[in-house]
Amino acid sequence: MILKTYRWSFVVTALGLVLAAWYGTSGDLGLLQAVFLVLILSVLEISLSFDNAVVNATILERMSHFWRKIFLSVGIIIAVFGMRLVFPIVLVSVTAGLGPVEVVQLALQGGDPETPGTYGYELNEAHPTIASFGGMFLLMLFLNFIFGEKEHHWLGPIERALEKVGKLEYVQVIVAGAVLLVVAETFATDHGRTVLASGLAGIVTYLLVNGLGELFNVEDHVEHDDPATTSAGTTASGTNGPSDAALATGKAAFFLFLYLEVLDASFSFDGVIGAFAITSDPVIIAIGLGVGAMYIRSMTVHLVDEGTLAQYPYLENGALWAIGALATILLLSIEIHIPEVVTGLIGLAFIVASLISSIRYNRAHPEQAHIQQHPAHAS
Repeated sequence: MILKTYRWSFVVTALGLVLAAWYGTSGDLGLLQAVFLVLILSVLEISLSFDNAVVNATILERMSHFWRKIFLSVGIIIAVFGMRLVFPIVLVSVTAGLGPVEVVQLALQGGDPETPGTYGYELNEAHPTIASFGGMFLLMLFLNFIFGEKEHHWLGPIERALEKVGKLEYVQVIVAGAVLLVVAETFATDHGRTVLASGLAGIVTYLLVNGLGELFNVEDHVEHDDPATTSAGTTASGTNGPSDAALATGKAAFFLFLYLEVLDASFSFDGVIGAFAITSDPVIIAIGLGVGAMYIRSMTVHLVDEGTLAQYPYLENGALWAIGALATILLLSIEIHIPEVVTGLIGLAFIVASLISSIRYNRAHPEQAHIQQHPAHAS
């Protein structure tokens, strides 16, 4: 099972290390240094994005098997070449007012991120825009969770109280808008308008992609669901996810795929910025973060295939609280430097804590744990 799920991650790792070795020997880095940097960056990406895998799994389990393969194939191309290589170049080009060719030349020259005029420096200057967009997108995801109805309440009193507040219409947008105004006026004194515009773009992107996904998901289910077969399935929050008949296909799956890609982009921002603390070489960064991104995708599929979210009822809650923490960190990082290790450890702490709570819950309710692992017996 492990080999089947992670085989493409192993292949990408091997190809990445070979490419890094070739690139290192043909440049100034050297073979060993290039390979070592790729391994370090891969670990960085995995540590920062494990909560991303859990959240992705909650969405991926609603998609058909065909679209799961698209997520692992086309999706990884977008993740590696789009978000880890092309996107930073486009971002620097727009914010620095340089042509794409100039930015590529600047990137290949390397240089200290603290030195004005270097690629790393220009990318760092664009950080308020990145952090505001990504932070608000992730914040909307978190708010949609804490104000929505949940089957399992991990942080009981807090989650139940916020769920009651969620009955107020548009409360997610109200809270997100208030947070954005405070951030733009308080933490973004030098980039207020940019932060405000980018944050609004993040909110609108979330509402648009998530809304379109839900719209077409409903339409597709009306056309394709067979009550006789879907009754054997289960809800995404209850057991091992929807039955095959209830899985999203067509337009619904396409918009869920877009949603996953935007979500991955929001998670990748801190990794791309943090990578420049390790190396300023964009090729090595793209290879290292790309290898890590492939493992995150494989972890996502593994969680879905194993029904892990159903077996550990609080795991999704922990991942969403980790996203809330990451959104807060991204917004604070507009003015305050927060080490990437802190970001990674906070996310990991939420995941581990929710996993431990899930294990304790299963021990205290063995009959529920049996139903979650064997949904066919529930009826």
